[in-house]
Amino acid sequence: MPGFEMPGMGGMPGGGGRRGPSGPVNNKRYYELLGVPQDASEAELKKAHRKAALMHHPDKGGDEEKFKEINEAYDVLRDQEKRRIYDQFGEEAVKEGMGGGGGGGPQDIFDLFGMGGGRRGGPPRERRSEDVVHKMKVGLEEMYKGSVRKLQMTRSVKCNKCSGSGSKSGKRYTCEVCHGSGVEMKLRALGPGMVQQIQQRCSKCGGGGYSCPAADKCGQCGGKGLAPEKKVFEVHIEPGHRHGSKVLFRGEAGSDSPDVLPGDLIFILEQKEHSGFKRIGTDLFFEKSISLVDALCGMRFHVTHLDDRVLEVASSGVIKPDSWACIKNEGMPIHGRPFEKGNLYVHFTVEFPDQVTSQQAAALTAAFGKPSTANGAAPMGEVDEVQLQAVKDIEHEIKARRELERRTGAEAADSDSDDEMGRGQQRVSCAQQ
Repeated sequence: MPGFEMPGMGGMPGGGGRRGPSGPVNNKRYYELLGVPQDASEAELKKAHRKAALMHHPDKGGDEEKFKEINEAYDVLRDQEKRRIYDQFGEEAVKEGMGGGGGGGPQDIFDLFGMGGGRRGGPPRERRSEDVVHKMKVGLEEMYKGSVRKLQMTRSVKCNKCSGSGSKSGKRYTCEVCHGSGVEMKLRALGPGMVQQIQQRCSKCGGGGYSCPAADKCGQCGGKGLAPEKKVFEVHIEPGHRHGSKVLFRGEAGSDSPDVLPGDLIFILEQKEHSGFKRIGTDLFFEKSISLVDALCGMRFHVTHLDDRVLEVASSGVIKPDSWACIKNEGMPIHGRPFEKGNLYVHFTVEFPDQVTSQQAAALTAAFGKPSTANGAAPMGEVDEVQLQAVKDIEHEIKARRELERRTGAEAADSDSDDEMGRGQQRVSCAQQ
């Protein structure tokens, strides 16, 4: 509007804001960081990010600042709304939050006086339906090797026969009860002379704001504007996925109303317990029970891994009970870097024989020397010889001992008090004499 001035502009609320960049727009740097063209697809962005992040990862000797910039670029470009703002207004606009409808400028003043239209900072954001979340049980083998699950889901989509209008004629009929708002007001009696006004979803249109007459209802969707649709989804479980990882399908959840965009379909992975391996982060843990001979003399044993490979493990030297050993790079893959893996840790339990024969005892004596008869210097006083008794379950033993102490402790306290009372009475009688 050339030549138009509004007095006092600087002092009005929002007058100091701005609608867009005042200088040249920098909207190419993020694409250059990832090495992709500006029309790159979501799959191309994901592939390029993995490659660049692996190349510049600080653990691999890369530049930490460069690594952060690559992640920042990918976070912006993979989000459709942020990418649209970046392409239109540049990097500065994204960092200042122009997508959220930030501070106003002269155009906000025009909007107040009806001189202009539109939402601040861009077109109005379209409404979206609720996201749909499903939990999926996944085996540890699938998280190690990767797999694809096919699942059939039923969702509500815009009716293709009436194009979402709900009517044969294609006309949209505003609900007579809520007048298109989707809600209606109700009065609820609280007591004598007291009422409460509450707002609830419209009972006629179900909150959609539209209600089609029976004579004009679409035969396919029954006047709702939405029709059920079955679709098969391929859920890709990638090597290294963890418990709680999410697999996202944007805009595939279906719609709550023909007037809103469909929500996202989200699968949350839940790792199932494995009979042989335990997982902590990228490391695996394995329990191995061995005989006393194997512990002393060394042995070889086989471990069937999660990808069906058989590992032949060799031990040399003595393995002590309750000890640990490590097999490098045989743990879980690192998500996004499947050729890098954690470690596999083996916990050894040594099984001792219940008893040894005289021949075995003689052989052990010949190998290791005679057993000790006493430790330290010879005792000066009387010696009582006692025998060891085996304890099969120490936890059960301790629990039983505490229970015994609890019961016998009360009896002992009672007997002590009786003895003291008797002795006290005797002293009193003696004193009286």
